[in-house]
Amino acid sequence: MFWTSGATVALLLLETLFEVSVCGGRAVQTSECVYYNVNHELEHTNQSGVERCEDEASSGEKDNKRSHCYASWTNSTGAIQLVKKGCWLDDFNCYDRSECVATEDSPQVFFCCCEGNVCNEHFTHLPDIPAPATRPFPLPQVQRWNALPKHIRDSPSLPTFKTALKTHLLLLTSALWRCTHHKLPYGHEHMVKGCAPSSPLVGLRPLQLLEVKARGRFGCVWKGQMMNEYVAVKIFPLQDRQSWANETAIFQTPGMSHDNILRFIAAERRGTDMDMELWLLTEYHELGSLSDYLKANAVSWTELCLIAESMCRGLSYLHEDVPQRKGRAPKPAVAHRDFKSKNVMLRTDLTAVIGDFGLAVCFEPGKPPGEIHGQVGTWRYMAPEVLEGAVNFQRDAFLRIDIYALALVLWELLSRCNTHGPVDEYLLPFEEEIGPHPTLEDLQEVVVNKKMRPAFKEDWLKHNGACQVCETVEECWDHDAEARLSAGCVEERIRHLHSNPVIITPPPCQHSHAQPSCVALPLPAVTNVDPAHKESSL
Repeated sequence: MFWTSGATVALLLLETLFEVSVCGGRAVQTSECVYYNVNHELEHTNQSGVERCEDEASSGEKDNKRSHCYASWTNSTGAIQLVKKGCWLDDFNCYDRSECVATEDSPQVFFCCCEGNVCNEHFTHLPDIPAPATRPFPLPQVQRWNALPKHIRDSPSLPTFKTALKTHLLLLTSALWRCTHHKLPYGHEHMVKGCAPSSPLVGLRPLQLLEVKARGRFGCVWKGQMMNEYVAVKIFPLQDRQSWANETAIFQTPGMSHDNILRFIAAERRGTDMDMELWLLTEYHELGSLSDYLKANAVSWTELCLIAESMCRGLSYLHEDVPQRKGRAPKPAVAHRDFKSKNVMLRTDLTAVIGDFGLAVCFEPGKPPGEIHGQVGTWRYMAPEVLEGAVNFQRDAFLRIDIYALALVLWELLSRCNTHGPVDEYLLPFEEEIGPHPTLEDLQEVVVNKKMRPAFKEDWLKHNGACQVCETVEECWDHDAEARLSAGCVEERIRHLHSNPVIITPPPCQHSHAQPSCVALPLPAVTNVDPAHKESSL
């Protein structure tokens, strides 16, 4: 009885030690911090002052969230240059630190954080110095065993207790290791309360990861905060470095800055050797992807036109060859090759921006596109020629593949438009025909052999504008790739519909009356050199 109670007390002590060591003690209130910004002119902020830290009580998380202060600076041969000071969001690395002390040995930019009002007024650098390894003088095994009272040594519960004790010690050691290394397993962000991802510095701007927002084929997307701006941080594992390198290269292609193309911020490598992660930072959009938005919301006719027009404008610009301008290099045509509603982001005003260029390819006039595969992308959005492995390796062919996918995304918008009648539950293209998880063979049978496409509802055709969008969609997903419209043509048609009133219940729509002078011509015949042979792989 005594031994069982002692074991229980010991385990409770271990759990108490775990809570105190891993999750910190009582929070110190931090409501204001010293503020400084060396880039105040560029970022249009005050240079210095006092910053009021955001109150977390409004979000219902006051008991779980803390505010801190931080400072960052450089030290070039003894000349200290202050970079930033201000408030810092909840971060395990700052818990119970009353002074702002940087501990890294010799970083490019020093960073420290602390708790308590204006605790960042003063800052210092004290690098961690590993203590020399010491070996305690061990007691002989017999001595240690005999030191225990006889009634404990003879207890039948002793082996069970020793096993439990070892288990708890292992769990405690594992938790402490994860916190020490600031390593949070993706998908298990609440596994150990208090452990947070590392807070690196991108350039001279501190970055803090807040929460996982999405998980894709090539990695995981975090919502982060960099100064007073939320950012999207896409983290690629090392084995997907080719996708990270390709997406970074596409973003850095001359002329890729456009209102309807996702804004690129930075790319960097984090960690070393096999623990390396590859980070890509872009602007963050709270509404998420078009697919996510349509799952939860119906759209009006005006909203459909706004989303569709801005999306087509972005794709048209992506496909366009922009000639060299004064002081600017020419922009080559870019094929997305994985265009879908999940890769279209929405701003709060419902204008669209196109992102995720991990599979994209540039076509510079007179140059081959490089080593590329023909059968890549998301199966559900693959054009017939991609599904059957018959891609013509020329610029025009790849742009037309994007147009087929655009047609499916426009169909998704039509399916959630409430202007022309009741709105059904959101479905992906072909989900009604072949279910939510089709195989490649299912899509080959339906799209290639049977030449099926997602169905238009009868109510859609009763709305003059929606009827004409349906006709445009049909031209974009034509089985004959050369008969498909260009993205610029689709943009022009949507813009015309958006700017002209439509009759809600007209007679059967007259295709020639409402459309501008835009005909289904092949895309421009500027092509690159064909590779020696075609490639086809999953």
